[in-house]
Amino acid sequence: MTRRLEGRVAVITGGGSGIGAASVERFVAEGARVVIADVQEEQGRALCERLGAGTRFVRTDVTVEADMANAVDTAVAEFGQLDIMFNNAGIMGALGPISKSVMSDVDMTFAVILRGAFHGMKHAARVMEPRRTGAILTTSSPAGLVGGVGAHAYSAAKAAVLGLTRSVAAELRPKGIRVNAIIPGAILSAMTADIVKGDPHDLEGAKDALADFSLMGRVGMPEDIAAGALYLCSDDASLVTGISLEVDAGMCSAPGDSPFATGDYSEPIGMLEGGRRSAHGER
Repeated sequence: MTRRLEGRVAVITGGGSGIGAASVERFVAEGARVVIADVQEEQGRALCERLGAGTRFVRTDVTVEADMANAVDTAVAEFGQLDIMFNNAGIMGALGPISKSVMSDVDMTFAVILRGAFHGMKHAARVMEPRRTGAILTTSSPAGLVGGVGAHAYSAAKAAVLGLTRSVAAELRPKGIRVNAIIPGAILSAMTADIVKGDPHDLEGAKDALADFSLMGRVGMPEDIAAGALYLCSDDASLVTGISLEVDAGMCSAPGDSPFATGDYSEPIGMLEGGRRSAHGER
């Protein structure tokens, strides 16, 4: 490891499993001390025990502002500062047709994904502003950019996260704080397994299912997102703010194969007017 986060302190929400846990492990390996903020106590405490003295677990419901304030305050009390806030906690939330939406489920989805991120940004800024440094990162989704790849409330909340990221980035940039989003593609995790197999523990089954539409020959792993998060939270991205980094094998920006480099077009040719073609190599 390059120890790119040596001396830094991070809070990672949803840090007990999936992308969050992989990010906790990578950040610790890179020299950071990390507060694992999650409602999943068993997983969070187990990860904390395994990684040792450089971590703390704080039971955190991101929809409750006092919980998020406590996670931030714990980082400052235990480790002396806060350099990184990674708002990663999320749920799939409300599913089903728009005409049959259960609004309590919709409200819950917005609360976890959007309100949770808002809480994280608010309380991170509270302690970062006096030091005039810091990085805030939030997990969005391809569903925030592309229709049909996520449920309605989930898609709306993830799109709102991108707007919130850009808005807060503009405010905090003069104060030395960078604010970005990361967009994972189809990543193998308990939540993905629950979606595609109906069983959050069936990771092997989910891996097989995801392989059927892998765009780059392999299934995306939580570690892939942790690597992107590391970049955005490190000094390597010191001039990067207000962006959304797609770590999705091209799902959002280049989802299809190019038809003009295969088949009849596997050899170079210039298509001109009226059916005329240029000779190979002609300029």
